[in-house]
Amino acid sequence: MVAGLSGIREVLAGLYRDLHQHPELSLQETRSAAVLTRMLRDNGFDEVTEQVGTTGVVGVLRNGDGPVVMLRADFDALPVEEKTGLPYASTARGVDQDGRDVPVMHACGHDMHAACLVGAAMLLASARREWSGTLLVVFQPAEELGCGARGMVEDGLFERFPKPDIVLGQHVAPLPAGFIGYGTGPVMAAADSLNVTVHGRGGHGSRPEAAVDPVLTAAHIVTRLQGIVAREVPPAETAVVTVGRLQAGTKDNIIPDQAELGLNIRTYTPQVRDLVQAAIERIVRAECQAGAAVKEPDLTWFGSLPSLVSEPESTERTVAAFTEYFGQERVHRMPPVNASEDVGVFGEVLGVPTVFWFWGGLEQETAVKAFLEGDIDRLPANHSPHFAPLIEPTLSTGVEALVVASLLWLQRP
Repeated sequence: MVAGLSGIREVLAGLYRDLHQHPELSLQETRSAAVLTRMLRDNGFDEVTEQVGTTGVVGVLRNGDGPVVMLRADFDALPVEEKTGLPYASTARGVDQDGRDVPVMHACGHDMHAACLVGAAMLLASARREWSGTLLVVFQPAEELGCGARGMVEDGLFERFPKPDIVLGQHVAPLPAGFIGYGTGPVMAAADSLNVTVHGRGGHGSRPEAAVDPVLTAAHIVTRLQGIVAREVPPAETAVVTVGRLQAGTKDNIIPDQAELGLNIRTYTPQVRDLVQAAIERIVRAECQAGAAVKEPDLTWFGSLPSLVSEPESTERTVAAFTEYFGQERVHRMPPVNASEDVGVFGEVLGVPTVFWFWGGLEQETAVKAFLEGDIDRLPANHSPHFAPLIEPTLSTGVEALVVASLLWLQRP
């Protein structure tokens, strides 16, 4: 057991429940930031800065000569209505980026991430005789928008604060609670989003010959896009193309002037990323021409995230420390995950290693049974309205993992 954890476990559980019950959308995390700032200042961090990259919080703990180790946690929530039935379930609402009133929930575990990082910061601050160097604690906003890490960097994160020699991060996942999952190299996919507007000519639904129907063209685009992964991406590579939004028209008997599509792609290598993006643009333009669109489609790429690479050598060293501490039975290699994370931006900008791992938050017996039966899709996963990690042993495991990894990389006195 990491020294001192038993003495703060209830404090951290209270912090987790508070954050879970009061979630805030991306770039609106003002209450959460104030809570996290207070926790750092009350527990040995004299250098704490708010509003980095809009709502981010940065704590610096200097403890003599040695490397700079960065620990990062995200803390934004999602526009999801909670259905867990927990006594501390969220009933919060917020206004999203498009001005819509939406329910808000910590459906991805970022509240657990933040609570674990506070716990690790508290333990490392109280154990300064065991290490030497500088601890850089970063609470990052807006991971769900894919812009939080970049926003902190652009706000001078590495000019205003010590530059890390390594970046450490973790994510709670639908794995058995108390288990650690890891990979080396690309562990999470790059993500890119695209908005497409198809231009037609509106008219009465009874006279299609007098109009140019953008809905039909949009439908052909959706169907044709599915051939990219099946017929253009090499079988040994991985890619996902999703049309998550198709909007057009206001009434059943009116042919609208335009149709809008929202796309998202996931890839692992720059080569496949370029291939998929080029194929999408080619197909969209070709289908618009085939459908006699009145003008070229509008295409706007946004929300780009690099693939998350857990540097192999540094990851293997960290995993060895995990195995020694937790035991081999609790540490397992995982396949790459098609979801995306922007923590990789920090290490990529500086050219330093990133080490990233997952840890479980689901009831062990239920989760193990689902894995053995090949029925993991029935488990509540991240972004589900039913996703809420067990407080224990999830909280303790997350704190322990951060402390074990930090002490590996901080210099011994």
